[in-house]
Amino acid sequence: MNNIISIDGRVIGDGHTPYIIAELSANHNGNIQTAFEIIAAAKKAGADAVKMQTYRPDTITIDCEHSDFQIEGGLWHGQSLYQLYEWAHTPWDWHKPLFDYARQLDITLFSSPFDTTAVDLLEDLNAPAYKIASFEAIDLPLIKYAAATGKPLIISTGMTNAEEIAEAIDAARSAGCKELAILHCVSAYPAAAEDYNLATLVDMKNRFKLVTGLSDHTLSNITAIAATSLGASIIEKHVTLDRTGGGPDDSFSLEPNELEQLCRDSKLAWSALGKVNYTRSAAEQANLKFRRSLYVVKDIKAGEDFSPENVRSIRPGFGLAPKYYDEVLFKKAMKDISRGTALTFDLVDYRA
Repeated sequence: MNNIISIDGRVIGDGHTPYIIAELSANHNGNIQTAFEIIAAAKKAGADAVKMQTYRPDTITIDCEHSDFQIEGGLWHGQSLYQLYEWAHTPWDWHKPLFDYARQLDITLFSSPFDTTAVDLLEDLNAPAYKIASFEAIDLPLIKYAAATGKPLIISTGMTNAEEIAEAIDAARSAGCKELAILHCVSAYPAAAEDYNLATLVDMKNRFKLVTGLSDHTLSNITAIAATSLGASIIEKHVTLDRTGGGPDDSFSLEPNELEQLCRDSKLAWSALGKVNYTRSAAEQANLKFRRSLYVVKDIKAGEDFSPENVRSIRPGFGLAPKYYDEVLFKKAMKDISRGTALTFDLVDYRA
């Protein structure tokens, strides 16, 4: 099972804390200073990486009035695809200053390329990894082009079926990708928690034998924390400075304090998973004395029978284990025993 990858020296996979990716997406809202501030906020919150998106409107669609290119319903109703991506894209001349700033802060920055020219740009900037977005997961030539760089590759699987996921994996492998991860995703904005079917993440991990994570578009951290407890090694969430900012993705993004909670709580959930362990924890050892055990609850004379009236299973735990109750019942006392004495084998006459 290939369940370990490494990005920028950070090991990701089983046995390691979840890798938290703060998705910048379009939440800069056309202001590079906002992009800088989101990167800084992600670093402060404890995220491992920030991810951006590398495209221009003309590299992802065409400016066309045909109905095929018009958006109906949802957050972006009434816009054309070209208008949406013109509004949402990160200008290419921002990329170098953003990469330089992230390196200055010592936080990983990488991107989702949407065509081969985007991969070329990111290669010039020495991007440490690539993410294939859900909508591009069926673009096998793009996957191969990104995989051929030899960098780690993460593929988001929103809208794909099992066969398409397998095809994407095969494309990446055939182009030489050695470090590959896949993310379970629901490509709705926002997505409902009940649509995530996190059992699919577990099946993906078992079926494809890869580092597996979650790209989460729900409005809270609950789905992400639940995914961590099911073995997700990567968690990706959109992040904004202000959810009411009015940008393309603001309304379904985390604010910095929520990202900080995600970073903290996902690591806590991961640490709670631990390993299979039926031994007592150190914290439990001190409480053994408060378990139940057999006690004399009424004064008993030597030679008198132990009975339900004078022996009970109660707390604390200094006497015989309750499983011996039937064994000692109606045996005789070896000597006088006072109420409140922990019952032990040496007080029981087994000769009778």
